[in-house]
Amino acid sequence: MEGLSRSERVAALRSRMAALGSEQAPEIEESADEDVISVPTGLTSVLPGGGIPRRQVMSLSNSPALAVEIISHVTAAGGHVAVVGWPELLLAQVVEQGDLSRVVTIPDPGADPWSITGVLVEGMDVVFHHGAPVELSPARARPLLARLRAGQAALVTIDARLPGTSLHMDANVVGYHGIGRGTGRIRGVDIAVRTEAKGMRPKSTTIFCGKQASTPRPDRPRPKLRAV
Repeated sequence: MEGLSRSERVAALRSRMAALGSEQAPEIEESADEDVISVPTGLTSVLPGGGIPRRQVMSLSNSPALAVEIISHVTAAGGHVAVVGWPELLLAQVVEQGDLSRVVTIPDPGADPWSITGVLVEGMDVVFHHGAPVELSPARARPLLARLRAGQAALVTIDARLPGTSLHMDANVVGYHGIGRGTGRIRGVDIAVRTEAKGMRPKSTTIFCGKQASTPRPDRPRPKLRAV
């Protein structure tokens, strides 16, 4: 994709996606050449460089809430995100806190999902690849990683694994918000995050994911009744 204009990049991606059996093609805009993808503030302290590194692979434990939080943040900042092979991922939060028009979802990528991912990493900012918990062979991974290094995207794998992945993020829900004693509904969760990377000691933090609760309005004092 190097040297192509915006319209040429979009046309090329559409053509490749169609050849792989997918009718969906993202609208791509030129993005700044930065080393990392911006993430929610709570994650900056546990990631090398303060964000998700471009042109590299990060593995993420199966944490839909954290994935949606990242998608919301990236799209709100003008980035484009693709989600491959994760049909059960709910994106309602992105409608409220991000930009759903900047998200491309491929819920059923067919018999060769890595080929779809290989196309998307050439033009998106972040690509989430959800798949079976097996590691791709080095021979199969080599062309995909070459495309990744040639573009500007960050590749985040969930369950599926790629050889040579140097950044790992584990996330577990440790608390819930929005529910009371017999009432309410879950509006957010606290997630404990732990990252490991080559050349860096493991780091941990806890972040809130979801819809921030609005400040309740103070109750008006009830008028006192006088006996007559």
